[in-house]
Amino acid sequence: MNTNNLVLLRGTITNEPVERTLASGDTVTHVELSTEVDGRSVTVPVAVPDRAVTVGAGDTVVAVGHVRRRFFRAGGVTQSRTEVVAAELIKASRRRTVQRAIEGVIDAVGGEG
Repeated sequence: MNTNNLVLLRGTITNEPVERTLASGDTVTHVELSTEVDGRSVTVPVAVPDRAVTVGAGDTVVAVGHVRRRFFRAGGVTQSRTEVVAAELIKASRRRTVQRAIEGVIDAVGGEG
């Protein structure tokens, strides 16, 4: 786990997961996660690489991963998208699994120094 770029995010999935196969043959599943920041609703795109996603729209989840900004060409113009790349996407109702993920984040952050 990269301790210099670490995300722990809780929110509700707003769309059904969309799986894509990349030119490399790898798969990535995209979901949109709605969360709240300072009383405002914020939508965060989340990418889950090379792993089956067993959650769907309306599920409250915890994502553990890192932030990535990727660049791509669309319509002859270079564009970018900032997203969370999830190493784990866990249903919030799975409290023990969520607790272990949070402990892993704390250990990763506390291990540096």
